[in-house]
Parts: sequence; structure tokens; C-alpha cells
Amino acid sequence: MTGAEALDAFLGGLAARDASIHTRRAYRTAVGQYLDWLAARGEDWHAPPRPVLRSYLAALAARPLSRRSISSRLAALRSFYRHARREGQVEADPWTGVMTPRLPRRLPKVLSVVQVETLIDAAAAGGRAATRQPTSPGPLVLRDLALVETVYAAGLRISELAGARLADLDLARGELRVLGKGRKERIGLLGGPARTALEAYLRDGRPALLELAGPEATDGGLLFLNARGGPLGVRGLRYRLSWLMRRAGLPSGVSVHTLRHSFASHLLEGGADLRVVQELLGHASLGTTQIYTHVSPTRLRTVYGSAHPRAHRSSDPPAQP
Repeated sequence: MTGAEALDAFLGGLAARDASIHTRRAYRTAVGQYLDWLAARGEDWHAPPRPVLRSYLAALAARPLSRRSISSRLAALRSFYRHARREGQVEADPWTGVMTPRLPRRLPKVLSVVQVETLIDAAAAGGRAATRQPTSPGPLVLRDLALVETVYAAGLRISELAGARLADLDLARGELRVLGKGRKERIGLLGGPARTALEAYLRDGRPALLELAGPEATDGGLLFLNARGGPLGVRGLRYRLSWLMRRAGLPSGVSVHTLRHSFASHLLEGGADLRVVQELLGHASLGTTQIYTHVSPTRLRTVYGSAHPRAHRSSDPPAQP
């Protein structure tokens, strides 16, 4: 089997597992460029020797690509070879034993509770001021407030927010069923403010937006609509929420995903168990969630102060040698 045929079979397998189009596109690029590089040098893709693989890593680094990008490409190649091995196309993964570049540990940016409240106030005011409007808000203001309250209450990814459907919202229970990474479903929980904002949006905001689309248009059953009454996609969500963040005067560099980071950090600072936060975030691995323990110094100090026997005995004399 040629490399191109193996790649087609691999991508077909990803599609059968409901991998996202973004994942399939990234894997097609990573594996396709690797196979082209091998072919240009007359190397067999089935079992290239380790010196050749090291040369390929050097070629990636010389482009230059970041260590994170190189690591992502290696993950795609290993996934490709695992599939090829299961299908009997290769005997082993040639990348086994090749070290992945060590990634720098970057702590996520997190907003304070006050900053989140400032953003919510800005959304409620239509981005004009960080105070509540005394007059009845328009449909876009109702939608924006519901967006901010929902993404922060449930810690959603932007793709999950864009794909949220009316049929999956249960306001009585305060639950929103979303489809996360790997097409895995999970329940996002909604507190009182989020439920109130969604009720107002569904009552007065969404119907008004839907009228703008005309009688022939369809909303696809999606929860959040754009200014023309159509579905509000990822790009529109990112633009609108980023605009609200600037209007709220939040620091540069924050993004929509910062609200998800803040959701996790604030839960941990409030005493939530790490595994509960893992479930709420939809993380497959607890190790992914553990990074938030490094951005919750308040909780760490509280736990340390209550658990360590000498945390509050600063007046004790030093031990004698």
C-alpha cells in the first residue's frame, strides 16, 4: 500500500470516529507533508530508519516551527502509524522511542471574579458602559448577556457554545447538554444568573432575532442567533465576545477561552474537588485539569494553612543542630 492510500484510510477512520473537521484537516497536513518529505528522499514510509526520522525533526525545527507545533505533528504521525499497524500495513511504529520535544508549561490566563462581573455588566449594558441599563434591553443585548453568563456558568468551549441547541437546554434543571471534543456529550450546569439571562433571551431576544431572518429561513434549532436571525457560529461568537471584553476594559491577551480557564480556577478556589472540575470541563485526563491547581494560589494557601501542622507557628524557634 502506498503512503497516500494509507493516509486516505487513516482519514477515513478518523471520520468514522466522528473526529472534527479541524482534526482531520490538521492530521492530513501533518501526515501528508511527512509522506511527501520521505518520498522526495526515496525513503519507504513503512519503516524509515531512526536517523531519517531525526533528520525530519531537524527539518521541522529549521522551518522554524514551535516545539508545540512539532509535538502536535508527532502526535498525528504516531496516530497514523497506530492505525496502519492495526490494519496490518506496518509491523511497528517507527516513531516509538523518538523523544517528543519538551513543551514549556504555560499557565493559563485567568480573570478575577471582579473582572468577570465587569464583563457581565458590560454585556448587560450593550458594551456602552459597565452599568446596567435602566431601559429595556434590545434582543442583541439579551443575547450577549446570555452568552457571557452561559459560557462562564458552564465553562464551555466556544465550539460547544456555537453548537448548543434549544432541544438540549433544560432551564428547569439548569442544564445544557453540549457536544465536546471527540464528539463526547456532557452536561453543563447553569446557575441562577445564567438561567435568568437565558429565560429573558428566549422570551424577548431570540424571537425578535428570528423575525429578522424571514419566514423562509431556519435557525437549525441552535440556541444562539446572530443579528440577522441566523445561527451564530464560532467566528461570530469569538468576534462578539472579544468585542465585549475590550469594551469592559479587560487586559489585552484575554480571549473567550479565558472565561473557561476562569470557570475552572474559581471553582477550585471555592473548594471544588479536582475530579469534579475535570468532569465539568469535559477533560479526558485529570492531568489536563491539574494545571489549574497552579493558578489557584488562594486555595493552595487555604488548604496549606488548614492542613500543615506548622503553617501558623512562625514564632517557633529554629531547630537546634
